[in-house]
Amino acid sequence: MSIPGQAPRQAALRLLTAVTEDRAMLSELLPKALEGLAAEERARAARLAITCLRWMDRADRMIGPYLRQRPPETVLNALRLGTVELCADGAASHGVVNAMVALVKADPHAVRMAGLVNAVLRKVAADGAEKWQKLPVPQLPKWLRKQLVADFGKATVLAIETAHAAGPALDLTVKQDAAGWAQRLGATLLPTGSVRLYGQQQVTTIPGFAEGAWWVQDAAAALPAKVLAAGPGEHVLDLCAAPGGKTMQLAALGADVTALDISGPRMARVEENLKRTGLDAEIVVTDALHYDHAPYDAILLDAPCSATGTIRRHPDLVHAKDGSDFPVLFKLQEAMIDKALTLLKPGGRLVYSTCSLLIDEGEEQVRDALVRHPDLTLDLEALRLPGIDPAWISETGLRTRPDHLADLGGMDGFFITMFRKP
Repeated sequence: MSIPGQAPRQAALRLLTAVTEDRAMLSELLPKALEGLAAEERARAARLAITCLRWMDRADRMIGPYLRQRPPETVLNALRLGTVELCADGAASHGVVNAMVALVKADPHAVRMAGLVNAVLRKVAADGAEKWQKLPVPQLPKWLRKQLVADFGKATVLAIETAHAAGPALDLTVKQDAAGWAQRLGATLLPTGSVRLYGQQQVTTIPGFAEGAWWVQDAAAALPAKVLAAGPGEHVLDLCAAPGGKTMQLAALGADVTALDISGPRMARVEENLKRTGLDAEIVVTDALHYDHAPYDAILLDAPCSATGTIRRHPDLVHAKDGSDFPVLFKLQEAMIDKALTLLKPGGRLVYSTCSLLIDEGEEQVRDALVRHPDLTLDLEALRLPGIDPAWISETGLRTRPDHLADLGGMDGFFITMFRKP
């Protein structure tokens, strides 16, 4: 049942429950879930859902003392959503409480708990933002936090969680004259060369979008193509190319680029972005493991992974996943490295990257690949790019974390290395 004036909140509540109960990702849910809403309503619904997911751990700490037992998921998410609006957004208490009660009443399976929602949210409102601010930074779930603490230590994990709570800025990769575009947009030119905008932005209205002067790409995601450093005329393969940021980087360098991905719909978006930016690449939709072609001069393999390095942008991940499917990804990464090497010319270079914080998808993959292919060598000098702290580079590759460049807004967690084939 639709509630007049509450469409964004109603959509946000449906999204939250689909993530926490059905273990679905927002990227899969958003297009259909927001159908029929005006542009402003769609934006608000998505923002509400993402903000609630980002602060869910703290919201649970706020409402926990007032619950004797865990309520049904829809009711719990209504409490979470209301708490985040009250405490993180500073929304007026009467409007939020009344709206959440109305949402619960509209659900025939939850209507009997409308009184609970009313009572709990009024207590949360009375506690106010002061108590909210004193609560710890939202923690990662135990299944992930335990592993990261073992790998990086508690202090680093806390710094990562603080970066997650802060959320991401909007990074742009510019075809040419990044400094000039940063000045034109009143933006920050990061040490790594990306242009960073802060605050809420409607991408299509930013100057330079229509003429294709830039594309959205996190500062860390822009590094693998910079490491590969493709030259004019080189025949380069971008494996697992969607959404296409790295393809456009390689094409802008003058390389002869083949962009390959298994997803037709995602590659259609790559084609759209290439057209908008006036760049060219051959588009191939197929399974990379079954692809055969004459050898390439260079290959960029941004492999399918856990995406744990992107949690600050995708807070739904830690609520939709539990890590049980990650070993399958580890085996796929291993197979894709081996396949990529068969497509590479002697003397060619392979950049391997993952947007992951897990060493199983980075350092361990490199060590294992060197055992399987003892003639391979690593080119660690290629990782020493402008803006890269030498401390981020180990004997196996470059690792960025969300707490890196923290004073400028952080960056995604990535692992990047470059192999050279004998």
